[in-house]
Amino acid sequence: MAFSTQDSDEVLSEINVTPLVDVMLVLLVVFIVTAPLLTNSIPINLPKTEAVAPVEQKDPLVVSIDDKGKVFINKDEVQPQTLEFNLQAAKAKDPDVRVQLQADNGVNYGEVARAMASIERAGITKLSVITAK
Repeated sequence: MAFSTQDSDEVLSEINVTPLVDVMLVLLVVFIVTAPLLTNSIPINLPKTEAVAPVEQKDPLVVSIDDKGKVFINKDEVQPQTLEFNLQAAKAKDPDVRVQLQADNGVNYGEVARAMASIERAGITKLSVITAK
C-alpha cells in the first residue's frame, strides 16, 4: 500500500463548478415543468357576427378666442357677454353637447378663464381644451 507523503500547504485554486451546474439543471427542470401550468387560457370558439357600425358622434362645438380677444363659436363671432346664452341654447338642442376650447397663445389667461366659466355656467360638462404640439 502506498501512501502519499507530500506535505504541501498549497491552497487549491480551482473552483468546483459541479454543484453549480447541478443547481442550474434543477432550476431548468422546475421551469420546464411549471411553464405550461402558468397559461390560463381556455379554448373557446367565438360566434361570428356581422360588423356593427360605430355610434355616430356629432361634431363638437368649437369655442375659439383669437389674439385680439374676440370669441367665436364655430367660426361665428359672438360677444363674450352672450357666450353663455349661446352655449345654453346649444345645450337645449343637444344635452350631450361637447365643447372644444381653443385660444391663441397671446390671449390673456383671464379671457380663457371667463370662457371656461361661461361654459361651466351653461351646464356643459364635456369640455376639451385644445393646445398645439
